[in-house]
Amino acid sequence: MKITNQNELKAAFERLDQMIAAGFQGNADKEAGFAILSQAIEAYEDSLQLMPLKPQTLAGMIELKMFERKLKQKDLAETLGITTTRLSEVLNGKRKVNMDLAKRLHKKLGIDADFILDHA
Repeated sequence: MKITNQNELKAAFERLDQMIAAGFQGNADKEAGFAILSQAIEAYEDSLQLMPLKPQTLAGMIELKMFERKLKQKDLAETLGITTTRLSEVLNGKRKVNMDLAKRLHKKLGIDADFILDHA
């Protein structure tokens, strides 16, 4: 089974709800049908790519790393050895990243060097 559009997705969810309401456990055929329908829904949702897999800007990548590490700008600036003002300017696009900061972003945050070079 393959779901190819939103209408089919809606119908699949309705069918799934019906199967749950009717009770399918204990019946091997119904359980198999439930599994196939669930996998088709999951495959379609995975194909949608509702969010970009990774940020498209260096500022976005830095913000993602801040979020992952639960850091505030002040804490990140301290980690990188720069002022909060400079970090704010980089995040807002008012200042470009120099080679020294690029190295720190790579070493301290683990941002891929190619990504930094491509987006700096």
